[in-house]
Amino acid sequence: MLSFLLTAMLMFIFWFSLSGQTEPIFLILGVVSSLLVAYWSHDLLIGKIKRGPNIRRIILLFKYFLWLSWEIVISNLHVIYVVLDPKMPIDPTIVRFKHDLKTDLGIVLLANSITLTPGTVTIEADHHEFIVHALTKKTAQDLLSGEMLAKVKELEGEEMSKAHG
Repeated sequence: MLSFLLTAMLMFIFWFSLSGQTEPIFLILGVVSSLLVAYWSHDLLIGKIKRGPNIRRIILLFKYFLWLSWEIVISNLHVIYVVLDPKMPIDPTIVRFKHDLKTDLGIVLLANSITLTPGTVTIEADHHEFIVHALTKKTAQDLLSGEMLAKVKELEGEEMSKAHG
């Protein structure tokens, strides 16, 4: 019920921000439309709401984003070096590696983290394997070290696999 109400409120706010109509007939139609959309799709937008956030996971997520931000800075410096080096030590390669992530959320988080890190782009990700383009052998080796995968697995944890798997 809570996800239905939240979805309806979000839909009405969205409708009102686009229409700007304040006449009673339009407001009634906006409310009715928002309720219908919420009825049909509340489980898609918000899903089931749990009792409360897991503090441990919030701390792990915060630590992960700090770590990822640092990795992005380091990778940026590496790409700058590669591009500005007169020898242009670019050695593009395709890397394949298997993973044992349990959830779609874990797979998406890892795929996006790889792509956000300069020098690597996720080409394909599925429930068994990642295919990644790496700008240099160093970026490929850094990826194959498994550090990023291990951090995502730690975030995924047992609770996430029960909730989403």
